[in-house]
Order: sequence, then structure tokens, then C-alpha cells
Amino acid sequence: MKKLIVALVALCAMTVAYGQAAKPGPNDVVKQAVETTVKAAKADPAARDGDLKATIKVVETNFVPYTDFKRTTRIAVGSAWNSATPDQQKQLFEQFQQLLVNTYALQLTQVRGQAVKFKIDPPQVGSNGKDAVVQSDVSGIDDDLQVGYRLGLTDDGWKIYDIDMGGAWLIRVYQQQFAGQLSQGGVDGLIKFLQEHNARVAQ
Repeated sequence: MKKLIVALVALCAMTVAYGQAAKPGPNDVVKQAVETTVKAAKADPAARDGDLKATIKVVETNFVPYTDFKRTTRIAVGSAWNSATPDQQKQLFEQFQQLLVNTYALQLTQVRGQAVKFKIDPPQVGSNGKDAVVQSDVSGIDDDLQVGYRLGLTDDGWKIYDIDMGGAWLIRVYQQQFAGQLSQGGVDGLIKFLQEHNARVAQ
């Protein structure tokens, strides 16, 4: 009986270990997110021709599932997030996620139809094992492009929550912009700012 119990415990331990090992690492997640999105953009005739709206749809379908933009929103909004109502938080998240999608889609249109190559570096994992930074290089365009991704470990695996484009992490950039909007018009003012920004892209 003791042998049976020991065997079962060992089997459970092996199963747990296998499940953990089977989860993609942060660099694998970035590679999957980027390659899946670029492949989909090249397969879509409108996106391949540089249509921003079509590219936005590609990013929403193929890139967003690899992200945790709700965490991005909480950090960028700062302390005002905690004082916002649930409806305001929902609107902030939806509008900011749309802004981030639009930004990434615009970047993606720059590499459309080109034989680009992606080099994904090994992840730099934080001491707590729950945060990581992955650097990537995009070659095959006029200028090599360096894009950094910051990921957090969630119950669903590693998720991207910040992106470094052109030497600036998006959260830091938007923290400064949002602080100004919040000081002038509060949470509702920030929501209006995001809505107006996204409406201009949709035109």
C-alpha cells in the first residue's frame, strides 16, 4: 500500500513538473506572438497593402491574446485607477487597449510585404521569476528595428504588458501623458482623450 501511495505521489509530481515545463517561456511567447501576427498580416491582402484598419484587425485577433493590457492600463493610469468606478475602469481598459493595438498595427505596416527576419534574444528574468524582458531585432527593412517586450507571469502563462518601440517603453510614455489629462479632467477627461484619439485613427 505504501509503495502504491509513493508511486501515485511521484506520478503527480511528474505530471505537475511536465505541465510547468510545457508552458512556453517568455521568449517563446514573444516569438509566437510576433510570428503569428506578421504571418497573418502577410496573408491578408488589405493588411499586406498597408491598410491600417485591416492591420488593426490582424493585431486584435493574433497579437492581443498574448498580452495583459489590463495590467498595462492599471500601471499607466496609476493611483487614479483605484479611485475609478468599475465602469470607468472598463472604459479606460478598452480605450487604452485599442490605442495600444493601433500603435502596434502602425508599426507593423512598416514591415508589410518585406522579407523581414526576427531575432528573439533569451529572456532576462527578474529575481522573483514573475517578470521578464525579451529583446528582439527586426532586420530586412531600411533600418534594423529593436523592439523590447516586458512580460509578467500569470495563471495563463507569460503575457506581454509593455513594449519598447524606438527606445521608449510605452507605459512610461503614456504615464506622463495620462498624468496631464488626469490633472485637467480627471478619469472622465482621460477617457474622453482616449476616445478622441482612437476616433481619429478610425476615420
